Amino acid sequence: MKNHFITKSAAERYAKGRPYFHPVIIKRIKDFLSITEPLSSALDVGCGTGLSTIALKELAGNVIGVDNSAEMVALAEEVNEVRYIVTPDENLPFAENKFDIITLSQVFHWLDGAQRDRFLTEARRVLRPSGWLIAYNNCPTGQMAENADPPSWYEEYLKKYPMPPREKDVFTEKNANAYGFYLLEEEVYKHTIGFSLEGSIDFLITRSNIIEEAEEEIEDLRLWLRPRLESEFGNAKEQRFKFNATISYLQRAT
Repeated sequence: MKNHFITKSAAERYAKGRPYFHPVIIKRIKDFLSITEPLSSALDVGCGTGLSTIALKELAGNVIGVDNSAEMVALAEEVNEVRYIVTPDENLPFAENKFDIITLSQVFHWLDGAQRDRFLTEARRVLRPSGWLIAYNNCPTGQMAENADPPSWYEEYLKKYPMPPREKDVFTEKNANAYGFYLLEEEVYKHTIGFSLEGSIDFLITRSNIIEEAEEEIEDLRLWLRPRLESEFGNAKEQRFKFNATISYLQRAT
């Protein structure tokens, strides 16, 4: 499957426009798994510019983020006891039984069948017995918090720039068991994220349907989006947008 996020321009837009929603999800993970003491080590696969990796500090003392985009990793924030490695998601350069938990934030749907097979085999290898594999996603709906339906501009946006093909995020007990995991839970969670007008535009041009477009079209897209979003924002400095999150909790069989 094509990697939409390896270019320098994509990484720069990602670093500027992606919201830091990850602590909200990490809190839910912490509560679901009843983690009361810091774990020894955590791995964040497909870390991008490091937002999901830094959030893992809430769960573990030592955190590593890996990504196959050197441009993304180059823009990751440096934090104590967090380090980054450029490597494919399905080729993890670590010893067996190293990590207590592995997370994937908005990554699993980009792994095709062969990549998933290799990744899940690798994940089981580097996880400690009874360690956790958590895959989560955070999907914008285009709706503002007070509106019941997506605005017409969002439908136009998706028609103008359709989403590229991707795999399903959903795990089943059968496919989890096939790789030596138990499927503990598939959680669906709804929440909102606040954006300024410019912040909402910055976010929309980070999405994979836009990354596909030629760089010279980005400013044209900004001009197309701005009046449509201005009509939604009115005089408000910030509006909250609805997101649907899914969290898959897997545990390595002993």
